[in-house]
Amino acid sequence: MSYGNQGDGGYGSQPPGGGYGQQPPSSGGYGQQPPSGGGYGQQPPSGGGYGQQPPSGGGYGQQPPSGGGYGGGYGQQPPSGGGYGGGYGQQPPAGGNPPDNHLVAAILTTLFCCLPLGIVSIVKSSQVNSKWQIGDFQGAALASEEAKTWWKRSLIAGIIWWVLVILFYVVVFVLLAASVPSTSSY
Repeated sequence: MSYGNQGDGGYGSQPPGGGYGQQPPSSGGYGQQPPSGGGYGQQPPSGGGYGQQPPSGGGYGQQPPSGGGYGGGYGQQPPSGGGYGGGYGQQPPAGGNPPDNHLVAAILTTLFCCLPLGIVSIVKSSQVNSKWQIGDFQGAALASEEAKTWWKRSLIAGIIWWVLVILFYVVVFVLLAASVPSTSSY
């Protein structure tokens, strides 16, 4: 393949027997064009390369091999006999309703108890319904439990805070009352 009268070698000449990006047929590797004159981006006929599935199991959307190693992945169904591994594409649990998101308790403890811990609780409770809608049922249950844990922590921190504030005011009042001289009338 040559372009015009370019002679033997020099600037602009093509290598003998090949075009741009071709590898000699004797070596292997990705990016090599097949010796049958394929085009750009073709994979060797021996298989492998990007975009191809491995020949023996594995990959998204495939069933795990005969009863072993269920960890929950995209599109997998639990093996027969139950087990709730939690992954995308699973059937909802028996109730069919999402778990409680504890949003009201999270908001109340944020307003009246401990702001930082309450914010974490609100974030976790907002994740419950969104995870349920995309099919991550185990993630929704976990987010519900974490929301409950964080609003309880916020409540406990708030109770401790308000007890300390009340004790502080009582101590200050007692000290002020003790320092005021008493006037007695005879």
